[in-house]
Formats: sequence, structure tokens, C-alpha cells
Amino acid sequence: MASYDFSTDILFEILSRADLKTMKKCRVLSKECKDLSYESNFMRLHSQRTSTMVGYLVQSSRLFGQLTSDLVSGLDPKPTQDFLNFLPQPAWIVATVNGGLVLCTPGKRRDDPFYICKPTTQQWEVVPSPNPRFWTAKISMLLLGSNPLWFKIVRLSDSRDDTIDLELDLDSEYSNEEDNFNVFSNEKSWHCEIFESKSWEWRQSDDLKLTHNDYFECNQDVSVCGALHWLVFNDKQDKYTKYTMLSFDGDKEEWAMTSLPDSLRGNDHCDQIAPVSCEGKLGLIHLRQETKMLDVWILNYEKIWIKKHTINLKSLHEKVPLPRSRIHSFYGVDTLFMVDVGSVSFYNFRTRKLNRIRVGGWIKSAYFIQTDSEPVKLKPE
Repeated sequence: MASYDFSTDILFEILSRADLKTMKKCRVLSKECKDLSYESNFMRLHSQRTSTMVGYLVQSSRLFGQLTSDLVSGLDPKPTQDFLNFLPQPAWIVATVNGGLVLCTPGKRRDDPFYICKPTTQQWEVVPSPNPRFWTAKISMLLLGSNPLWFKIVRLSDSRDDTIDLELDLDSEYSNEEDNFNVFSNEKSWHCEIFESKSWEWRQSDDLKLTHNDYFECNQDVSVCGALHWLVFNDKQDKYTKYTMLSFDGDKEEWAMTSLPDSLRGNDHCDQIAPVSCEGKLGLIHLRQETKMLDVWILNYEKIWIKKHTINLKSLHEKVPLPRSRIHSFYGVDTLFMVDVGSVSFYNFRTRKLNRIRVGGWIKSAYFIQTDSEPVKLKPE
């Protein structure tokens, strides 16, 4: 079979006209194809040429508690407001997955159902409520197959008394965890339930066993490589805080803990540490507030952290003071996405170009989404 060497320009033209599924498959052809597909300029042009939606669903709270979910993209200086207005009632986004699926809930009560939807086709289905005896502390979703569609929803709950009349706080900095441990031991159990799209039912899984000193960081989870990942810290009596990465394998349904790089284990709380998705792999960012340098780490297949590069953000700090604007994630391999109180920003650290977009209201959360407009079969017959 003959082989052909294409220039970057030719690859750019070919891949930017391929549909989203084909473009993603081409990432395994070569490192050049993979790197190109994550460039922010390529992502914007591909979105324009293929009518693919790429950006962030930004949730904010406005006057009188009004909920809004706006689409923010680097293509448009203004957000597309009320992007989920096709749902039967206003709903909070609690998770998204690669493929454009969005998980929402209309309220904060324990017996509220969920909606699973694809915004580009305005398809939605009702997901039944999980066990109402427990309060949701963390809920996440991962995509395991696209043809046929196969996804799982993972819910972690504490076991506080179900007679206590409290509201679920999905947006709290730390979900209420302190009561969920045995006072006679240092072990803390998390009730785990899994929703399986194939059966369209919730089922109980093995409890997650942590310690009384383990807490979830306020960062959102990261769904990559068929697994969910959370940053956890252990608040011990000494002056340091030990960070670890908690992971849930979606296929095996097993939990695992991965230590962070040695240089981050005794990190100053003033610095920002957060898990991110980086070119389809699990990544980690460490923003050193004193020097305004951003270290980017990648977890390889041998479960070893490799420092990818260090980014100088001093020029960004002059435009958008850090840490007032928190780094949320990578929009592309060369662009950071940041969230402030009432605005979001795209910052290309190679060109030092900053694109700031005002979003009405108090921003609660943001979720990356990249999807086509092809209908999907959300619920099996």
C-alpha cells in the first residue's frame, strides 16, 4: 500500500471538513493529526465548516434565583442565552460527556428526577430518581460507547438521617461530607449508585471507602479514557495537605487512588491545583501564585506523571488578575478557559490573545461540550 506525506496545511484542510466522528478517529493515525485536532484555530474552523457545536455551557444565577444555561464559544462574542430552554422546566446541569450529552436536574430535592439530553437535536429523556434516602454529594457521567449509545451515571451519597429536611447543594464548595463516617474508626463510606443506560435503571454498587480526613476538592470531575477522576485532599494535623487523584473505571467499576507528583504533595493552599482533560488524557495544572507560572502534567499509560510544559502567565495576570479569574480547563491545546464572577475568558498563551465574554448573573459552573447535530437514541426500547 502506498504511503503519502501530507503537509500540515493539507491535513488542516482535509480534517477541518471531516465530520466530528471521523475527525476524532483520525487522531489515532499519527501524532501530527492528533496535535492538529486540538489546536484552537482548527477547532473553530472545523465547527464553522461542519456545523459542529464547540464551547462551554455556562450556568449562572440571576435576579430572583433565575437559572440560565448559556452557550459560550470563541466564535461568537456574545453567548447564546437559555440554551436548554427546550426542556420542560428550568434545570441545573450536573454533568456532561464527550459526545454532547448533558445531564440536568430540575431541582435540589432528593426525589427529583434527571433529564438526559442532546442540546443540538433538542432530544431529551427522563432519568428516574435514584434512592431518595440519601443526599447526593457527587454525581458524574461517562460515555462508554456511541453506537449503540452507552453511558453510565455515578452517584456518591452520604448516609445522613433521611428525616432531616435539608436541601441538596450541588454547587457547594465542599459537598456535606463530615457526617458520613464511623465515629469509632477513621473510615468513611460513600454510598455508590450507578445508572446503566442499557437497562435504564439505577443499581447499588460497592461503597467507596475513604478516610475521615479525605475531602473532595471543589473542582469538577474530569471524564477521560473511560474513567472519572476527582481531586481529593487529606487534611491531616501537619502543615501540609496531601493531594491524590481518585478514579473510577467505568468498565470495571473499580476505584483507584493515584498519588500526585512529589512537588505538589506539600503544596501551598494559595496555589491552584486542578484536574483537566489535556489532549484526551488526564492532566493536572498547578498555578504558582507567587510566580504566575503554570505547570501542566500528564498521566501516562504507566500511571506516571510527566510534566508537559510550563506556561508563563505574567502577561495574562496584567490583563485579568489571578486568582480572581480561576483557570477552568483547556479549550484547546494552546488556549485556557477561565471563569470569573460574571465573565469567562479564552486565553491563547502562544499568541497572548485574550477574548473576554460577559455572562449575565453569578456564574456557578461551566461544562465543555463538542457535539454534532445527528440524532441519537437516548433510551433503549
